[in-house]
Amino acid sequence: NTREEIVNAVRDYLDYYNHRRIQLKLKGLSPIQYRRQSSCE
Repeated sequence: NTREEIVNAVRDYLDYYNHRRIQLKLKGLSPIQYRRQSSCE
């Protein structure tokens, strides 16, 4: 793997982890969705 491939893989994983990964303990929302919802209340 080149450095660029590793950087891209980490970025893709972080995007998944923060934006698309659903958490039951967060009421079925992704971490970003939960933060946005909580900040609007």
